[in-house]
Amino acid sequence: MSDDLANLQVVAKITAVYGVKGWVKIHSYTDPIENFMAFRDCYLDSGDQWEPIDFESVKRHGKGLVALIDGVDDREQARSYCQRDIAVSSKEFPRLSGDDFYWHQLPGLAVYSTGDGGVQLLLGRVDHVMATGANDVLVVRPCRGGNGADSIDDTERLIPWIKGQVIQRVDLEAGAIQVDWDPAF
Repeated sequence: MSDDLANLQVVAKITAVYGVKGWVKIHSYTDPIENFMAFRDCYLDSGDQWEPIDFESVKRHGKGLVALIDGVDDREQARSYCQRDIAVSSKEFPRLSGDDFYWHQLPGLAVYSTGDGGVQLLLGRVDHVMATGANDVLVVRPCRGGNGADSIDDTERLIPWIKGQVIQRVDLEAGAIQVDWDPAF
């Protein structure tokens, strides 16, 4: 597997056909959504593998994006691409400065809260980030044996991503997130 394929991150999804000439609607997970248009080498989820996909044109349309897939020129052909994820190599992501990070860097990080007497409590590890209407949520699952430490219990926790209030610090190098969260929740 090439380095690019090993580092794929889902950045969008083809959701529906648009018109009769082979265009599709794209739901971009980037912020802002126009950032999707800057990616050069895209890959389409084919179930058990990722296949290269080229877009002849991508443009903003209303609140979303529409695209013409290279070599696709009718609605029925375009329909076969619907409900499939689009990924790019994380190497294509813009470099971030300072303490910024991407969501895909959070899974696997240990999540700690401070208990009575200042004791650090391992709540678990980030499994994934879930988007909700109000704010994003860390899904934290119990863990065993990470660096000789087990999480405090077998509870899965949903911790709201509220920077400064709940999320105190993210340290990618240390592999940890410090939260202000009552372990009873």
